[in-house]
Amino acid sequence: MKKEKLVVIGNGMAGVRCVEEIIKNDPEKFEVSIIGSEPHANYNRIQLSSVLQGDTSLHDIVINDYDWYKNHHINLYSGESAIKVEIDEKTVVTDRSHKIIYDKLIMATGSNPFVLPIPGIEKTGVMTFRTIEDCEKMIESSKKFKKAIVIGGGILGLEAARGLLNLGMEVDVVHNGTYLMQRQLDQTASRLLQQKLEEQGMNFLLGKDSEEIVGTTRVEGIRFKDATFAKADLVVMAVGVSPNISLAKNSGITTNRGIVVNDFMETNMPNIYAVGECAEHNGIVYGLVQPLYEQGKVLAKRICGIPVDGYTSSILSTKLKISGVDVFSVGKVYEEEKAKAIKIFDELDGIYKKVVIEEEKVVGAILFGDTKKSSYFLDMVAKKKDIDNEEKNEWFQTSGKGQDAFMKMPQSEIICNCNGVSKGMIIEAVVQKDLQTVEEIKQCTKASGSCGGCKPLVADLLEYIKSDDFDEKVEVKPMCSCTTLTEEEVVHEMQILNLTSVKEVMAALHWQKKDGCSVCSPAIEYYLGMIYPEYESVQDICFVNEQMNAIRNSDGTYTIIPQMYGGSTTGSQLKIIGEVAQKYKIDRIAISSEQRIHLMGITDENLLAIWNELNMELSSSFGHIVHPIKTNIGEHICSCPKENSLQLAVELEESTVFLSTPYRVKIGISACMHNNSGSTTKDIGLIEIGRGWEIYVGGSSGRDNRSGNLLYVARTKKEAIDIILGFIQYYRETANYLERTWQWVERVNLVHIREVLFDKAIRTQLIDRLEADRKQKKDNLERNFI
Repeated sequence: MKKEKLVVIGNGMAGVRCVEEIIKNDPEKFEVSIIGSEPHANYNRIQLSSVLQGDTSLHDIVINDYDWYKNHHINLYSGESAIKVEIDEKTVVTDRSHKIIYDKLIMATGSNPFVLPIPGIEKTGVMTFRTIEDCEKMIESSKKFKKAIVIGGGILGLEAARGLLNLGMEVDVVHNGTYLMQRQLDQTASRLLQQKLEEQGMNFLLGKDSEEIVGTTRVEGIRFKDATFAKADLVVMAVGVSPNISLAKNSGITTNRGIVVNDFMETNMPNIYAVGECAEHNGIVYGLVQPLYEQGKVLAKRICGIPVDGYTSSILSTKLKISGVDVFSVGKVYEEEKAKAIKIFDELDGIYKKVVIEEEKVVGAILFGDTKKSSYFLDMVAKKKDIDNEEKNEWFQTSGKGQDAFMKMPQSEIICNCNGVSKGMIIEAVVQKDLQTVEEIKQCTKASGSCGGCKPLVADLLEYIKSDDFDEKVEVKPMCSCTTLTEEEVVHEMQILNLTSVKEVMAALHWQKKDGCSVCSPAIEYYLGMIYPEYESVQDICFVNEQMNAIRNSDGTYTIIPQMYGGSTTGSQLKIIGEVAQKYKIDRIAISSEQRIHLMGITDENLLAIWNELNMELSSSFGHIVHPIKTNIGEHICSCPKENSLQLAVELEESTVFLSTPYRVKIGISACMHNNSGSTTKDIGLIEIGRGWEIYVGGSSGRDNRSGNLLYVARTKKEAIDIILGFIQYYRETANYLERTWQWVERVNLVHIREVLFDKAIRTQLIDRLEADRKQKKDNLERNFI
């Protein structure tokens, strides 16, 4: 099959990451050509400030070297610029007169540094800070000159100024605002930041508007509009960027501030897409790594023909990459009419924390001096999770010196948000592969490999892992005392050796106890059922069909549970149940916590007659399965409408009946925010809200009561059901036997679960397998007992 021609204009982080995703999805679909105006392979532009500060080398910021392009058969046109797109001919023309034909075209042209339109910008020594060449020029200038001015008090300007200080230059930071980083920080945090940077030798000229760059041929200084003057041998413009849209605009592609795209990163022209800093989605242009990577994933699936939910938006967060300065912000940082803040300010230790809350949800945060909880707050803002008083108290506990913060941090907490790397993943990599440096951790896990903002956190975590305080382990437990193999190893061998019975497994894998034990036997039964859906496991259940089934009790009697989907019943159903109970003297009748009637103590000789006289669908609930769903029926609870929640419960129960699970799964569905079904403390919980359904996972209402994590907010009932069924099937396929949902969520990481479920193609496959397995389990039962 002939490959389609894919041309990518832009060899930067967004475009090449999208190509990586395309190769991952369908490596044989495209013949790829990449046009890059810089004479380099793909490198991490965001890490240039770290190179300037001396923390990283130019070699270390290369993401994909030339061998990567060669190994993936990618045609790289480096040091070459696209100057025209001939849409009718589907051709890209470069400044070296190359004409490159495309079937699909991705514009990843990035952005251009903004240069102040003032007299004197053409003088030698005036420059921007955007490329490797810019970085090299600044390093060379520091060897000859001593005084620099950086115009711009934002992130890039401050990081550039810190680098020039490290190179031995005197540095003034000129900013037209009254305080630094005003988009990301409030005045208190900004003042603390300024003090910290002044201690490092940085000087600030705030509230200054530049009027003219003075000098003959080379810059000698800047004159400001207030008639003051500052000397300089080097002027670095770091006042922001503007999307590079000229090529798109000249080609007839719709542009505004950026190249206008829809949720699938498609422009108004067929087969032409845009991604990264040049793209404008819903009026917003993103310049941070995480949103660009998220866009790239969506576009990669779209362009490969894989079903995918569109890109919606991203939560913006900021971490300043300056050694000795810990600053983080996310979301809203200013109070408004509905947004109020909780603050703590420890002036002695230089610690400031501010959390902005709106409608009992965290919508923003600033952390200065102690940023250990940055990942936690980013997650809170992203999930729009409700807060409680206990959490509020924990927010403002100082992380402490030494390793205290890491000792208290759960292994599931994300350290690197760009690449979704958790504390536990880093511990596992360091312990199992004996990693010794942050660079080795980056190569192994990708943590700190994108924006670099988490690099200090990764370094601190590594120090903790190597310290005497570290006693956490990635436990490698055998399945039981009958074997030295872990559950994962047993399951792997079962599949490789095609073992189809408990006896075969124990014999082939050299079980120390011939007949196993109470731990391994049911576990192997479960895994056989998951690997081979047609496998007929041993169960204490008597099943003929939906109207004729029962649970066999230890005393030889049976229990029958009339099916009441969603916990609702009718008068006629209750009348029949009552008459049968009286006729056959069924004295043990109970209503379970899941709102179901249990008829217990039924004798063998009465079973068939009771089945026939009830003549109603019965629940086949037994063991580790999806339990009947708890709902909040009745006006006595609250007056909110409940029809939608009951209907959803019915459809979910019908879709999960007969399914076995690693551990019993309890579901609660609440019709409103009153949460009368305890949905936040169930394995899976749903709460109907104005904009759809909040879906919580990993809760527990048992001895160790815990709240679930907000997985997703579904807009429709259908979307909620699909997400839940995908979640259940992924749990069934990847959890260990008897591993509860909350343990599984902590182990595999909520971010990873979201990535799996938000991928429409993968989610559809999971649901298809769940339905096929459900039908097969029902067929097995009917074949055995008819």
